[in-house]
Amino acid sequence: QVQLVESGGGSVQPGGSLRLSCAASGSDFTIQDMAWYRQGPGKEREKLATIFKNGNTEYADSVKGRFAISRDNAKNTVSLQMNSLKPEDTAVYYCNADVIVMNTTPWRFLSLWGQGTLVTVSS
Repeated sequence: QVQLVESGGGSVQPGGSLRLSCAASGSDFTIQDMAWYRQGPGKEREKLATIFKNGNTEYADSVKGRFAISRDNAKNTVSLQMNSLKPEDTAVYYCNADVIVMNTTPWRFLSLWGQGTLVTVSS
């Protein structure tokens, strides 16, 4: 069974920085695209950033220039460096990964989610 586990949330003052990490664990799998989402109070889940298997990235306008997504394919991790945080960045942040599980016939294609980590930006 493949799982995603997030870490790195917390509280920070406006203008501060946080780094979120997400690690995939399990066996006999390979990860395709990875992404970060967030869901603020009373809001729909919003896609923030995607990093493709080839390393290309895409960002939502709301975080472009402030957030940076990166991945380590050898460690099966994805990170989100968040700078210049604003109160409106307060949300639960989720990582997402498209995973191919290869220990079954046929292979299984899964879209997995982390458990979510709370980021609070407040003075």
